[in-house]
Amino acid sequence: MRPLDMGVVEHFIADNIDKDFFDKKLSKLTKITLSDIVKRKNPYLFKAKRIETGSEFIRQVLDATVSSGEETIFGDFMERVALLVCSEVYGGQKSTSNGIDLDFSVDTIRYLVSIKSGPNWGNAGQIKAMKSNFIAARRTLGTSGGERNRQIICIEGCCYGIDNKPDKTTHLKLCGQRFWEFISGGHETLYRDLLEPLGRSVEEKSLELRTLHAAKQDTLTAEFVLLYCDNEIINWDRLAVANSGKTG
Repeated sequence: MRPLDMGVVEHFIADNIDKDFFDKKLSKLTKITLSDIVKRKNPYLFKAKRIETGSEFIRQVLDATVSSGEETIFGDFMERVALLVCSEVYGGQKSTSNGIDLDFSVDTIRYLVSIKSGPNWGNAGQIKAMKSNFIAARRTLGTSGGERNRQIICIEGCCYGIDNKPDKTTHLKLCGQRFWEFISGGHETLYRDLLEPLGRSVEEKSLELRTLHAAKQDTLTAEFVLLYCDNEIINWDRLAVANSGKTG
């Protein structure tokens, strides 16, 4: 085990958060067209929300577009941060076993970790599949010659959240501080220490995203008002035809 060098973690965040997180959001916002909005969004939902003007309709659609899949995208990035931390401290590696993200050993124990964003990440079927992956990986490793004398422990690791009953019988569920402390060799404040470099690294891209959002909103609002509004007020009949009417 080696002590964690926070400088390495901070450099990784600064070098990768743009392409792993913000660039994906910028790309999604850049590509969206009025045709996408009209054909893919549910007009009944927006009518039920009492949206009346074209500008409000477009603003809500763009906000939803930017945030769509946001937690999944950022969760993937935080998984990479976790892999780096464990690699620096324990020599942890990306696992080749199905459904296992991180594989590392400490003394006579081998840990198999499935990394999740937060504690409420999945439904009953997804949790059952994770447990099945743990059982399969443990069985495979248990039959290999070099691992027969090792204890194999499976971990459901959540990057944020609290679960004060980690023993789930089939595996351990470590959330938030417990998870980051576990993979970092006992770094008790790591879960808080990550906040500062994350905030420092996103300022420039956040401004770029806000600027693009404003420009896109102006352009799409003008197009939407021209085609689907009467005096700025949405013509819902015309929008419903464009969204759901028969075309052939």
